[in-house]
Amino acid sequence: MAKAAKHDSLAAIPGTLVLVGAGKMGGAMLEGWLARKLPPKKIVVIEPQPSKAIKALGKRGVRINPKGDIGKAAAMVIAVKPQTAPDALPPLSALADSKTAVVSIMAGRTLGFLEKHFSKSAVVRAMPNTPAAIGRGITVAVGNARVTASARKLAHGLLAATGSVEWVDDEALMDAVTAVSGSGPAYVFLLAEAMAQAGEAAGLPPALAEKLARQTVAGSGELLRRSPLPAATLRQNVTSPGGTTAAALEVLMGNDGVPPLMTKAVAAATRRGKELAG
Repeated sequence: MAKAAKHDSLAAIPGTLVLVGAGKMGGAMLEGWLARKLPPKKIVVIEPQPSKAIKALGKRGVRINPKGDIGKAAAMVIAVKPQTAPDALPPLSALADSKTAVVSIMAGRTLGFLEKHFSKSAVVRAMPNTPAAIGRGITVAVGNARVTASARKLAHGLLAATGSVEWVDDEALMDAVTAVSGSGPAYVFLLAEAMAQAGEAAGLPPALAEKLARQTVAGSGELLRRSPLPAATLRQNVTSPGGTTAAALEVLMGNDGVPPLMTKAVAAATRRGKELAG
């Protein structure tokens, strides 16, 4: 897995950038681009139901659902739900040509599926995750044979606006990527939810149990991010032999505990990703 160079500014992006779908993820990416000095007048947003926040960007120069010909796009980012793709993509073909970098963040939709609609374009399939909303996401991307060094640089810059970016050469890895990092935030939120419920069951007031669980998960995540140590080492550092943590981990790491359950969960999500691809 290769990591491309970091790009801080998008001020010099050539031509028009078309964002198709400005929901939570598309909107987060848009905010990231503007923060990285992408000129608002270069952005076209196609969104049937733009939120108030998206509409407000029109005052800054972002073109929202413009009428008439907008010309060919230098880049197009597709952020619609994968189930809507068969209807959403055909009208977009006219906006892309051999000079357009098409970046899709639709789960399950393959490069082959995208190439049916953008046969002349450099196409990138990417999977971000929801921490992108606060600039702390991670995205994994794979490109088709038409992705040149310049197209990859452009796609990387757009994706990096919401966090770190990793590239893979084998598209077959993308379903597992989706299962681990794309769906992963939900697993972490479930952990916080379960910890709060367990704390309440142990006698803590609900509000305190909620706060303890939330702050513990958030703080531990930040420690994991900052520390060079493996997660296993950090876990061991918290665990005194024969202590309270060891007693809990004996349950959590048992034969029916977290490790086998997580393996089954990621496998289920990976299978579903393949099903979505058709």
